[in-house]
Amino acid sequence: MITRDEAYELLKKYNKDDFHLHHGRMVEGTMRYFANKLGYADEADFWGIVGLLHDIDFEMWPEEHCKKAPELLREAGVDEDMIHAIVSHGYGLCVDVKPEHEMEKVLFACDELTGLIGAAALMRPSKSCQDMELKSLKKKFKDKRFAAGCDREVILQGAEMLGWELDELLNETLEAMKTCEEPQ
Repeated sequence: MITRDEAYELLKKYNKDDFHLHHGRMVEGTMRYFANKLGYADEADFWGIVGLLHDIDFEMWPEEHCKKAPELLREAGVDEDMIHAIVSHGYGLCVDVKPEHEMEKVLFACDELTGLIGAAALMRPSKSCQDMELKSLKKKFKDKRFAAGCDREVILQGAEMLGWELDELLNETLEAMKTCEEPQ
């Protein structure tokens, strides 16, 4: 399996924008949190690397998102299980690769949500999610004008895939991000 350091170097090869690198690290941390929370601690590295690399092709090939990724990942020696997991987060949006495993469903559900939480955190005086409560996040989720690029339908679909209530997904992802948030 590709190491975390190798994965981060690979991400940086195709992503130069700090925003995309930060997003990758936040999804990595969120995925590690969920691996441990859901009983997959022995797979936390795999979950984290999938989160780190999930948008590997987005910055340079946004119109080929999740379609260019397999080529880039195979060139780097990434195994097919990891490639499937990474690509599946684009299900119904840009690819037909359906999330099958719980980890893939978590990634699908949390990708957009980490963006929404990150945007909400930047609006706070603290510029952090550390002091954010579920009530505040729910208010931002309901406001379609706020972080309009974060697709609420994908978040809802992800909660449904997991068999979770929306509040559970929102709260758990917020808690996950608190564990890996980087200072602004």
